[in-house]
Amino acid sequence: MNVGEGGALVLVVERDPNVRELESFFLNEAGYSVDFAEDGVAALALARERHPAIIVSEIMVPKLDGLALCRAIKEDPDLADTVVLIFSILAAHGRARDAGADAFLLKPLAEQRLVNTVRELLERRSALASCTAQTKQPAHGR
Repeated sequence: MNVGEGGALVLVVERDPNVRELESFFLNEAGYSVDFAEDGVAALALARERHPAIIVSEIMVPKLDGLALCRAIKEDPDLADTVVLIFSILAAHGRARDAGADAFLLKPLAEQRLVNTVRELLERRSALASCTAQTKQPAHGR
């Protein structure tokens, strides 16, 4: 997990500058570092460069929509364990799940719901990584 000075790195993919600003404020206040992309192509390039702990993406972003971005992240061996949260005004829970998203939130933006979901997803990822690491350790004393 990439952890910046402010905590885990969250990549927010959102075309609306007002929503980006609010998400940034809420996530920074909760202790996370935040990067932005306004379209899916830029987000994919930034994800490959910065390896964020979680990507929060709107569906309707230009160049590569949020669902296609999610599929590209989950199919990339270097990024497949990146947590993806789809956050949209569209009621697209099933499509987000089919694209490989770890969770879906329906807009409008609610500070506690966003922050709590990001926190829970990252805690779940951390616990999973910890369990995986323990099962891969060689047995001693044999």
